[in-house]
Amino acid sequence: MLDILTVPALSGTQHGFFTRKGGASSGIFAGLNCGPGSSDQAEAVRTNRSRAAAALGLPLSALMGVKQVHSARVATVEALSDEAIEADAIVTATPGIAISVLTADCQPVLFYDPAAGVIGAAHAGWRGALDGVLENTLDAMEALGADRAATTAVIGPCISVHAYEVGEEFLEQFIVEDPAYSRFFSGGPNGKPHFDLPSFSLSRLRAAGIGQAEWVRRCTYGEPELFYSYRRTTHAGEVDYGRQISAIRL
Repeated sequence: MLDILTVPALSGTQHGFFTRKGGASSGIFAGLNCGPGSSDQAEAVRTNRSRAAAALGLPLSALMGVKQVHSARVATVEALSDEAIEADAIVTATPGIAISVLTADCQPVLFYDPAAGVIGAAHAGWRGALDGVLENTLDAMEALGADRAATTAVIGPCISVHAYEVGEEFLEQFIVEDPAYSRFFSGGPNGKPHFDLPSFSLSRLRAAGIGQAEWVRRCTYGEPELFYSYRRTTHAGEVDYGRQISAIRL
């Protein structure tokens, strides 16, 4: 049985931050691994993606995503297509298409302007967030008729500050961009900085003029029974990891 997180802020859409529960994968991928780029069995991944699409009332053919490359690029979709677009966000105003992103510690961000009938989905790791993928998603939505002041964005499960230890060079990249970004870093128990990714992204969204933005406050690293986590897999010495899917449709 699927376990799907939904939020009142996106009511009016069918959407979900899918957990790993209820899938066909086994072993280190056990659960709803929806990542074709993993080394999981292709048929299991297809079954999992079909289940996610069905939960949104659609066939698998109507579930669209992008080839994620940690960029700030956004794809605009007006019709169903099998084309593999290199981007890290996707927007549409077309009913009957579910747009989706895959994550395993990075942020899945779902966007909705109810008045304009425009939706977006973004994969925002630290690089994409710093380079502007969230702001670019709002720009692409506005090109379809949305108004950012009437748009809501919800950040789904991602790695939290408590689990996100980084190095000094990582911190330096943010300080060079804007010294004020130091407020998103705190000292950790090992003397290394910890980065607050969702707080950083909420700040960027609000500075961009979005109407409403929130985080579901669920940590992928800290809840192994519900979420895949790249960092947790690395710490455990496992060879690969699953990806959870987040999707939205009109």
